[in-house]
Amino acid sequence: MTANNRHSSSFRDPSGFIFVDQGLVKRSISPLYFEQYKALKSSGFFKKLHNAGLLISHEELSSSDEEVIIQPEQISFMNYPYEWSFSQYKEAALLTLKIQKFALENGFSLKDASAFNVTFYKGKMVFIDTLSFDFYQENSPWRAYKQFISHFFGPLLLAKYNGLESLKLMSSFIDGVPIKMVSSMLPFKTKMNPFLYSNIHLLAKFEDKHNEDYKGDSKVSTLSKKAQLNIIKGLYDFIKKMSLKTSSEWGNYYDKTNYANDAFDQKASIIDGWIKQLGAKTVIDVGGNDGTFVRKINQDLTEALVCDIDYNAVDANHKYVKKNKETFMLPFVFDVLNPSANIGFNNKERDSFLNRIKAYAPDVTMALAVIHHMTLSGNIPFEMSAEFFSKFSKHLIIEFPKRNDSWVQRLLNTKGEFKGHFDFYNIANFESSYSKYFTLVEKVEIENSERVMYVYKLQ
Repeated sequence: MTANNRHSSSFRDPSGFIFVDQGLVKRSISPLYFEQYKALKSSGFFKKLHNAGLLISHEELSSSDEEVIIQPEQISFMNYPYEWSFSQYKEAALLTLKIQKFALENGFSLKDASAFNVTFYKGKMVFIDTLSFDFYQENSPWRAYKQFISHFFGPLLLAKYNGLESLKLMSSFIDGVPIKMVSSMLPFKTKMNPFLYSNIHLLAKFEDKHNEDYKGDSKVSTLSKKAQLNIIKGLYDFIKKMSLKTSSEWGNYYDKTNYANDAFDQKASIIDGWIKQLGAKTVIDVGGNDGTFVRKINQDLTEALVCDIDYNAVDANHKYVKKNKETFMLPFVFDVLNPSANIGFNNKERDSFLNRIKAYAPDVTMALAVIHHMTLSGNIPFEMSAEFFSKFSKHLIIEFPKRNDSWVQRLLNTKGEFKGHFDFYNIANFESSYSKYFTLVEKVEIENSERVMYVYKLQ
Protein backbone atom coordinates (compact mmCIF):
# COMPACT_ATOMS: atom_id res chain seq x y z
CA MET A 1 0.00 0.00 0.00
CA THR A 2 1.27 3.45 -0.88
CA ALA A 3 -0.07 4.75 2.43
CA ASN A 4 2.62 2.76 4.24
CA ASN A 5 5.27 4.88 2.52
CA ARG A 6 3.49 8.19 3.15
CA HIS A 7 5.96 11.03 3.63
CA SER A 8 5.96 12.42 7.17
CA SER A 9 5.19 15.92 5.86
CA SER A 10 2.12 14.86 3.85
CA PHE A 11 -0.91 14.34 6.05
CA ARG A 12 -2.88 17.59 6.07
CA ASP A 13 -4.68 17.38 2.71
CA PRO A 14 -7.43 14.73 2.35
CA SER A 15 -7.13 15.04 -1.44
CA GLY A 16 -3.97 12.91 -1.47
CA PHE A 17 -0.47 12.52 -0.16
CA ILE A 18 3.20 12.26 -1.09
CA PHE A 19 5.01 8.96 -0.66
CA VAL A 20 8.46 7.60 -1.47
CA ASP A 21 8.84 4.51 -3.63
CA GLN A 22 12.33 3.14 -4.29
CA GLY A 23 13.85 6.54 -3.67
CA LEU A 24 11.40 8.38 -5.93
CA VAL A 25 8.82 10.89 -4.68
CA LYS A 26 5.33 10.11 -5.95
CA ARG A 27 1.85 11.41 -5.18
CA SER A 28 -1.29 9.41 -4.45
CA ILE A 29 -4.59 11.11 -5.34
CA SER A 30 -7.70 9.97 -3.45
CA PRO A 31 -11.22 9.56 -4.98
CA LEU A 32 -12.21 12.71 -3.07
CA TYR A 33 -10.14 14.72 -5.58
CA PHE A 34 -10.84 12.73 -8.76
CA GLU A 35 -13.33 15.24 -10.17
CA GLN A 36 -10.98 18.19 -9.77
CA TYR A 37 -7.96 16.26 -11.02
CA LYS A 38 -9.74 15.07 -14.17
CA ALA A 39 -11.03 18.58 -14.91
CA LEU A 40 -7.59 20.13 -14.38
CA LYS A 41 -6.06 17.49 -16.62
CA SER A 42 -8.65 17.45 -19.45
CA SER A 43 -8.94 21.25 -19.64
CA GLY A 44 -5.21 21.60 -20.28
CA PHE A 45 -4.82 23.61 -17.07
CA PHE A 46 -1.94 21.50 -15.78
CA LYS A 47 -0.23 21.44 -19.16
CA LYS A 48 -0.30 25.23 -19.50
CA LEU A 49 1.21 25.73 -16.04
CA HIS A 50 3.84 23.04 -16.70
CA ASN A 51 4.81 24.58 -20.04
CA ALA A 52 5.09 28.01 -18.41
CA GLY A 53 7.40 26.57 -15.75
CA LEU A 54 5.07 27.71 -12.96
CA LEU A 55 3.99 24.29 -11.68
CA ILE A 56 6.26 21.26 -11.24
CA SER A 57 5.59 18.82 -14.07
CA HIS A 58 4.36 15.28 -13.48
CA GLU A 59 3.44 12.09 -15.31
CA GLU A 60 0.52 9.84 -14.47
CA LEU A 61 1.74 6.34 -13.59
CA SER A 62 -1.51 4.54 -12.84
CA SER A 63 -5.23 5.09 -12.36
CA SER A 64 -7.89 3.00 -10.63
CA ASP A 65 -11.13 3.48 -8.74
CA GLU A 66 -9.13 3.67 -5.50
CA GLU A 67 -6.33 6.07 -6.41
CA VAL A 68 -4.40 7.84 -9.12
CA ILE A 69 -0.63 7.86 -8.81
CA ILE A 70 1.47 10.57 -10.40
CA GLN A 71 5.21 11.11 -10.32
CA PRO A 72 6.35 14.74 -10.20
CA GLU A 73 9.67 15.88 -11.58
CA GLN A 74 12.18 15.06 -8.85
CA ILE A 75 13.62 17.98 -6.90
CA SER A 76 17.14 17.25 -5.73
CA PHE A 77 17.29 19.66 -2.77
CA MET A 78 14.23 21.14 -1.10
CA ASN A 79 14.58 24.65 0.29
CA TYR A 80 12.10 26.31 2.64
CA PRO A 81 10.71 29.85 3.12
CA TYR A 82 12.90 30.53 6.17
CA GLU A 83 15.93 29.94 3.92
CA TRP A 84 15.01 32.51 1.27
CA SER A 85 16.35 35.99 0.70
CA PHE A 86 13.94 38.92 0.35
CA SER A 87 13.88 38.76 -3.45
CA GLN A 88 13.34 35.00 -3.40
CA TYR A 89 10.46 35.44 -0.99
CA LYS A 90 8.97 38.13 -3.21
CA GLU A 91 9.27 35.87 -6.24
CA ALA A 92 7.47 33.06 -4.39
CA ALA A 93 4.65 35.42 -3.37
CA LEU A 94 4.25 36.79 -6.89
CA LEU A 95 4.25 33.27 -8.33
CA THR A 96 1.41 32.25 -5.99
CA LEU A 97 -0.65 35.31 -6.98
CA LYS A 98 0.05 34.73 -10.67
CA ILE A 99 -1.15 31.13 -10.38
CA GLN A 100 -4.30 32.18 -8.49
CA LYS A 101 -5.10 34.73 -11.19
CA PHE A 102 -4.62 32.11 -13.90
CA ALA A 103 -6.76 29.65 -11.93
CA LEU A 104 -9.62 32.13 -11.56
CA GLU A 105 -9.56 32.92 -15.26
CA ASN A 106 -9.92 29.20 -15.97
CA GLY A 107 -12.66 28.32 -13.49
CA PHE A 108 -10.43 27.15 -10.64
CA SER A 109 -8.98 28.58 -7.42
CA LEU A 110 -6.15 27.81 -5.04
CA LYS A 111 -7.64 26.20 -1.94
CA ASP A 112 -4.44 26.91 0.00
CA ALA A 113 -1.58 29.37 -0.38
CA SER A 114 1.14 28.00 1.85
CA ALA A 115 4.67 29.27 1.27
CA PHE A 116 5.74 25.64 1.63
CA ASN A 117 3.96 24.91 -1.67
CA VAL A 118 6.81 26.75 -3.40
CA THR A 119 10.51 25.97 -3.67
CA PHE A 120 13.50 27.35 -5.58
CA TYR A 121 14.42 25.00 -8.42
CA LYS A 122 16.42 25.37 -11.64
CA GLY A 123 16.98 29.07 -11.20
CA LYS A 124 13.46 30.14 -10.20
CA MET A 125 10.55 29.60 -7.87
CA VAL A 126 8.16 26.79 -8.80
CA PHE A 127 4.82 25.69 -7.33
CA ILE A 128 5.00 22.06 -6.20
CA ASP A 129 1.58 21.16 -4.75
CA THR A 130 -0.41 19.69 -7.65
CA LEU A 131 -3.51 19.16 -5.46
CA SER A 132 -3.86 22.76 -4.27
CA PHE A 133 -6.50 23.59 -6.90
CA ASP A 134 -10.28 23.40 -6.54
CA PHE A 135 -13.26 24.52 -8.60
CA TYR A 136 -14.09 28.21 -8.39
CA GLN A 137 -17.51 28.84 -6.88
CA GLU A 138 -19.34 31.90 -8.18
CA ASN A 139 -19.21 34.93 -5.86
CA SER A 140 -17.13 33.06 -3.28
CA PRO A 141 -14.10 34.77 -1.71
CA TRP A 142 -10.62 33.31 -2.04
CA ARG A 143 -10.43 30.62 0.64
CA ALA A 144 -6.67 30.96 0.88
CA TYR A 145 -6.57 34.77 1.15
CA LYS A 146 -5.83 34.85 4.87
CA GLN A 147 -3.24 32.11 4.47
CA PHE A 148 -1.51 34.12 1.74
CA ILE A 149 -1.32 37.13 4.07
CA SER A 150 0.16 35.12 6.95
CA HIS A 151 2.57 33.11 4.76
CA PHE A 152 3.68 35.78 2.29
CA PHE A 153 2.49 39.36 2.66
CA GLY A 154 2.92 39.56 6.45
CA PRO A 155 6.48 38.15 6.53
CA LEU A 156 7.54 40.38 3.64
CA LEU A 157 6.23 43.47 5.43
CA LEU A 158 7.95 42.48 8.67
CA ALA A 159 11.20 42.01 6.74
CA LYS A 160 10.84 45.42 5.13
CA TYR A 161 10.09 47.31 8.34
CA ASN A 162 11.76 45.20 11.06
CA GLY A 163 14.70 43.54 9.34
CA LEU A 164 15.37 40.53 7.16
CA GLU A 165 15.73 38.18 10.12
CA SER A 166 11.93 38.42 10.37
CA LEU A 167 11.72 35.95 7.47
CA LYS A 168 12.97 33.27 9.85
CA LEU A 169 9.70 33.52 11.77
CA MET A 170 8.29 30.97 9.33
CA SER A 171 10.44 28.32 11.04
CA SER A 172 8.50 28.99 14.26
CA PHE A 173 5.10 29.52 12.62
CA ILE A 174 4.76 26.69 10.12
CA ASP A 175 1.09 27.62 9.60
CA GLY A 176 1.93 31.24 8.92
CA VAL A 177 2.80 34.23 11.09
CA PRO A 178 -0.39 35.23 12.98
CA ILE A 179 -1.87 38.33 11.37
CA LYS A 180 -2.54 39.91 14.76
CA MET A 181 1.17 39.51 15.51
CA VAL A 182 2.13 41.03 12.14
CA SER A 183 -0.18 43.99 12.82
CA SER A 184 1.30 44.59 16.28
CA MET A 185 4.88 44.47 14.98
CA LEU A 186 4.44 46.92 12.11
CA PRO A 187 5.06 50.64 12.70
CA PHE A 188 2.04 52.86 13.36
CA LYS A 189 2.51 54.67 10.05
CA THR A 190 1.42 51.55 8.19
CA LYS A 191 -2.10 52.10 9.56
CA MET A 192 -2.18 55.32 7.55
CA ASN A 193 -1.72 53.35 4.34
CA PRO A 194 -5.22 52.30 3.14
CA PHE A 195 -3.93 49.17 1.42
CA LEU A 196 -1.96 47.97 4.45
CA TYR A 197 -4.77 48.92 6.79
CA SER A 198 -7.33 46.83 4.92
CA ASN A 199 -5.07 43.82 4.24
CA ILE A 200 -3.30 43.70 7.60
CA HIS A 201 -4.68 45.80 10.44
CA LEU A 202 -8.38 45.48 9.63
CA LEU A 203 -7.89 41.78 8.95
CA ALA A 204 -6.28 41.43 12.38
CA LYS A 205 -9.36 43.01 13.96
CA PHE A 206 -11.65 40.61 12.13
CA GLU A 207 -9.42 37.75 13.23
CA ASP A 208 -9.92 38.83 16.81
CA LYS A 209 -13.68 39.20 16.52
CA HIS A 210 -14.64 36.39 14.22
CA ASN A 211 -11.68 34.02 14.49
CA GLU A 212 -11.94 31.74 11.45
CA ASP A 213 -15.02 33.36 9.92
CA TYR A 214 -12.87 35.84 8.03
CA LYS A 215 -10.71 33.13 6.55
CA GLY A 216 -12.51 33.46 3.25
CA ASP A 217 -14.62 30.31 3.48
CA SER A 218 -17.50 31.82 5.44
CA LYS A 219 -20.83 30.93 3.87
CA VAL A 220 -22.17 34.42 4.49
CA SER A 221 -19.28 36.08 2.67
CA THR A 222 -19.63 36.88 -1.02
CA LEU A 223 -17.18 38.40 -3.45
CA SER A 224 -17.40 38.68 -7.20
CA LYS A 225 -14.67 37.25 -9.39
CA LYS A 226 -13.87 40.75 -10.63
CA ALA A 227 -13.45 42.01 -7.05
CA GLN A 228 -11.24 39.04 -6.21
CA LEU A 229 -9.06 39.69 -9.27
CA ASN A 230 -8.75 43.31 -8.16
CA ILE A 231 -7.53 42.18 -4.72
CA ILE A 232 -4.99 39.86 -6.32
CA LYS A 233 -3.80 42.63 -8.64
CA GLY A 234 -3.47 45.00 -5.70
CA LEU A 235 -1.36 42.53 -3.74
CA TYR A 236 0.72 41.69 -6.80
CA ASP A 237 1.45 45.34 -7.63
CA PHE A 238 2.26 46.23 -4.02
CA ILE A 239 4.59 43.27 -3.47
CA LYS A 240 6.34 43.75 -6.82
CA LYS A 241 7.26 47.33 -5.82
CA MET A 242 8.54 46.38 -2.37
CA SER A 243 12.24 47.08 -1.88
CA LEU A 244 14.79 47.35 0.89
CA LYS A 245 17.36 49.93 1.85
CA THR A 246 19.85 47.71 3.65
CA SER A 247 23.53 46.98 3.50
CA SER A 248 25.74 44.48 5.27
CA GLU A 249 29.32 43.74 6.21
CA TRP A 250 29.55 40.73 3.93
CA GLY A 251 27.24 41.65 1.07
CA ASN A 252 30.13 43.23 -0.83
CA TYR A 253 32.80 41.03 0.73
CA TYR A 254 34.87 40.63 -2.42
CA ASP A 255 35.12 44.39 -2.83
CA LYS A 256 36.80 44.63 0.57
CA THR A 257 38.78 41.37 0.76
CA ASN A 258 42.42 41.47 1.76
CA TYR A 259 43.37 39.33 -1.25
CA ALA A 260 45.69 40.74 -3.85
CA ASN A 261 44.44 40.17 -7.38
CA ASP A 262 47.00 37.46 -8.10
CA ALA A 263 46.16 35.62 -4.87
CA PHE A 264 42.45 35.83 -5.67
CA ASP A 265 43.06 34.38 -9.13
CA GLN A 266 45.32 31.66 -7.75
CA LYS A 267 42.65 30.61 -5.27
CA ALA A 268 40.07 30.36 -8.07
CA SER A 269 42.52 28.36 -10.20
CA ILE A 270 43.24 25.93 -7.35
CA ILE A 271 39.54 25.30 -6.77
CA ASP A 272 38.87 24.83 -10.47
CA GLY A 273 41.72 22.33 -10.77
CA TRP A 274 40.57 20.28 -7.79
CA ILE A 275 36.94 20.21 -8.98
CA LYS A 276 38.15 18.93 -12.35
CA GLN A 277 40.45 16.40 -10.72
CA LEU A 278 37.60 15.04 -8.59
CA GLY A 279 35.17 14.98 -11.52
CA ALA A 280 32.61 16.80 -9.39
CA LYS A 281 29.17 17.54 -10.82
CA THR A 282 27.43 18.76 -7.66
CA VAL A 283 28.87 21.07 -5.01
CA ILE A 284 27.78 23.03 -1.98
CA ASP A 285 29.63 26.23 -1.12
CA VAL A 286 29.10 26.92 2.59
CA GLY A 287 29.53 30.62 3.28
CA GLY A 288 29.67 31.12 -0.48
CA ASN A 289 28.62 34.78 -0.33
CA ASP A 290 27.33 35.80 -3.78
CA GLY A 291 28.59 32.69 -5.61
CA THR A 292 31.74 34.31 -7.02
CA PHE A 293 34.05 31.31 -6.65
CA VAL A 294 31.50 28.79 -7.91
CA ARG A 295 31.12 30.89 -11.06
CA LYS A 296 34.89 30.77 -11.56
CA ILE A 297 34.77 26.98 -11.83
CA ASN A 298 35.24 26.16 -15.51
CA GLN A 299 33.83 22.64 -15.28
CA ASP A 300 30.19 21.93 -16.14
CA LEU A 301 28.31 21.53 -12.87
CA THR A 302 24.90 19.87 -12.72
CA GLU A 303 23.99 21.83 -9.60
CA ALA A 304 25.65 24.15 -7.12
CA LEU A 305 24.14 25.02 -3.75
CA VAL A 306 25.52 28.34 -2.52
CA CYS A 307 24.51 29.35 0.97
CA ASP A 308 25.44 32.23 3.22
CA ILE A 309 24.25 33.87 6.44
CA ASP A 310 24.09 37.26 4.73
CA TYR A 311 20.68 38.01 3.21
CA ASN A 312 22.05 40.72 0.94
CA ALA A 313 24.75 38.45 -0.48
CA VAL A 314 22.17 35.72 -1.16
CA ASP A 315 19.89 38.32 -2.69
CA ALA A 316 22.67 39.52 -4.99
CA ASN A 317 23.34 35.92 -6.00
CA HIS A 318 19.65 35.30 -6.66
CA LYS A 319 19.38 38.37 -8.87
CA TYR A 320 22.47 37.30 -10.82
CA VAL A 321 20.98 33.83 -11.26
CA LYS A 322 17.74 35.32 -12.60
CA LYS A 323 19.47 37.78 -14.91
CA ASN A 324 21.78 35.17 -16.42
CA LYS A 325 19.35 32.23 -16.27
CA GLU A 326 21.76 30.08 -14.29
CA THR A 327 19.58 27.02 -13.83
CA PHE A 328 22.36 25.13 -12.03
CA MET A 329 22.74 27.59 -9.14
CA LEU A 330 20.64 27.42 -5.96
CA PRO A 331 21.26 30.30 -3.52
CA PHE A 332 19.78 30.14 -0.02
CA VAL A 333 20.23 31.67 3.43
CA PHE A 334 22.12 29.50 5.90
CA ASP A 335 23.61 30.10 9.34
CA VAL A 336 26.48 27.64 9.78
CA LEU A 337 26.26 28.13 13.55
CA ASN A 338 22.53 27.38 13.62
CA PRO A 339 21.44 25.17 10.70
CA SER A 340 17.73 24.76 10.00
CA ALA A 341 16.21 22.17 12.33
CA ASN A 342 13.51 19.52 11.96
CA ILE A 343 10.19 21.28 12.58
CA GLY A 344 6.45 20.66 12.44
CA PHE A 345 4.37 17.83 13.88
CA ASN A 346 6.60 15.15 15.44
CA ASN A 347 9.47 17.33 14.17
CA LYS A 348 9.06 15.56 10.83
CA GLU A 349 7.12 17.92 8.56
CA ARG A 350 10.18 19.83 7.42
CA ASP A 351 13.60 18.20 7.31
CA SER A 352 16.64 19.74 8.93
CA PHE A 353 19.41 21.08 6.74
CA LEU A 354 21.71 18.25 7.82
CA ASN A 355 19.17 15.58 6.86
CA ARG A 356 18.65 17.19 3.47
CA ILE A 357 22.33 17.70 2.67
CA LYS A 358 23.14 14.14 3.76
CA ALA A 359 20.46 12.80 1.39
CA TYR A 360 21.63 15.14 -1.38
CA ALA A 361 25.27 14.04 -0.92
CA PRO A 362 27.08 16.60 -3.11
CA ASP A 363 30.32 15.48 -4.72
CA VAL A 364 32.28 18.28 -3.04
CA THR A 365 31.78 20.62 -0.11
CA MET A 366 33.51 23.99 -0.37
CA ALA A 367 34.18 25.98 2.81
CA LEU A 368 36.12 29.05 1.78
CA ALA A 369 37.02 31.68 4.38
CA VAL A 370 34.47 30.33 6.83
CA ILE A 371 36.50 28.31 9.36
CA HIS A 372 37.80 31.39 11.19
CA HIS A 373 34.25 32.68 11.63
CA MET A 374 33.09 29.32 12.97
CA THR A 375 36.06 29.07 15.33
CA LEU A 376 36.50 32.66 16.49
CA SER A 377 32.95 34.04 16.23
CA GLY A 378 31.10 30.87 17.11
CA ASN A 379 33.69 29.33 19.45
CA ILE A 380 33.40 26.05 17.54
CA PRO A 381 36.42 23.78 18.20
CA PHE A 382 38.20 22.47 15.10
CA GLU A 383 37.22 18.88 15.83
CA MET A 384 33.53 19.83 15.97
CA SER A 385 33.63 21.70 12.67
CA ALA A 386 35.47 18.74 11.11
CA GLU A 387 32.70 16.42 12.32
CA PHE A 388 30.11 18.85 10.93
CA PHE A 389 31.63 18.92 7.43
CA SER A 390 32.12 15.15 7.45
CA LYS A 391 28.32 14.80 7.15
CA PHE A 392 28.16 16.59 3.79
CA SER A 393 30.16 14.79 1.13
CA LYS A 394 33.19 12.60 0.38
CA HIS A 395 35.44 15.53 -0.47
CA LEU A 396 36.03 18.85 1.26
CA ILE A 397 37.80 21.90 -0.15
CA ILE A 398 38.51 24.19 2.78
CA GLU A 399 40.47 27.42 3.17
CA PHE A 400 42.35 28.17 6.36
CA PRO A 401 43.30 31.80 7.13
CA LYS A 402 46.41 31.71 9.31
CA ARG A 403 46.72 33.58 12.58
CA ASN A 404 48.38 36.62 10.99
CA ASP A 405 45.58 37.07 8.47
CA SER A 406 44.04 40.52 8.95
CA TRP A 407 40.49 39.12 9.24
CA VAL A 408 41.64 36.62 11.86
CA GLN A 409 43.38 39.38 13.80
CA ARG A 410 40.24 41.49 13.62
CA LEU A 411 38.17 38.66 15.11
CA LEU A 412 40.77 37.91 17.79
CA ASN A 413 40.84 41.54 18.85
CA THR A 414 37.13 41.40 19.62
CA LYS A 415 37.82 38.79 22.32
CA GLY A 416 39.31 41.27 24.75
CA GLU A 417 40.72 39.58 27.86
CA PHE A 418 39.77 36.16 26.46
CA LYS A 419 42.04 36.50 23.44
CA GLY A 420 44.58 34.16 25.03
CA HIS A 421 42.01 31.37 25.14
CA PHE A 422 42.19 31.23 21.35
CA ASP A 423 45.90 30.47 21.18
CA PHE A 424 44.81 27.07 19.84
CA TYR A 425 43.85 28.78 16.56
CA ASN A 426 46.80 27.72 14.42
CA ILE A 427 47.43 25.59 11.39
CA ALA A 428 48.91 22.65 13.31
CA ASN A 429 45.84 22.23 15.50
CA PHE A 430 43.56 22.63 12.49
CA GLU A 431 45.34 19.89 10.54
CA SER A 432 45.47 17.57 13.54
CA SER A 433 41.72 17.91 14.22
CA TYR A 434 40.66 17.46 10.61
CA SER A 435 42.86 14.39 10.23
CA LYS A 436 40.49 12.57 12.60
CA TYR A 437 37.73 12.66 9.96
CA PHE A 438 39.54 13.31 6.68
CA THR A 439 42.59 12.21 4.75
CA LEU A 440 44.62 15.02 3.21
CA VAL A 441 44.76 14.87 -0.59
CA GLU A 442 46.61 18.11 -1.27
CA LYS A 443 47.62 21.33 0.48
CA VAL A 444 48.54 24.58 -1.30
CA GLU A 445 49.57 27.92 0.20
CA ILE A 446 48.15 30.90 -1.64
CA GLU A 447 50.99 33.21 -2.57
CA ASN A 448 50.97 36.79 -1.32
CA SER A 449 48.40 35.95 1.38
CA GLU A 450 48.00 34.33 4.79
CA ARG A 451 45.64 31.68 3.40
CA VAL A 452 46.13 27.94 2.85
CA MET A 453 43.92 25.73 0.69
CA TYR A 454 43.21 22.07 1.47
CA VAL A 455 41.40 19.30 -0.34
CA TYR A 456 40.41 16.43 1.93
CA LYS A 457 38.83 13.02 1.40
CA LEU A 458 36.44 11.55 3.96
CA GLN A 459 37.95 8.59 5.79
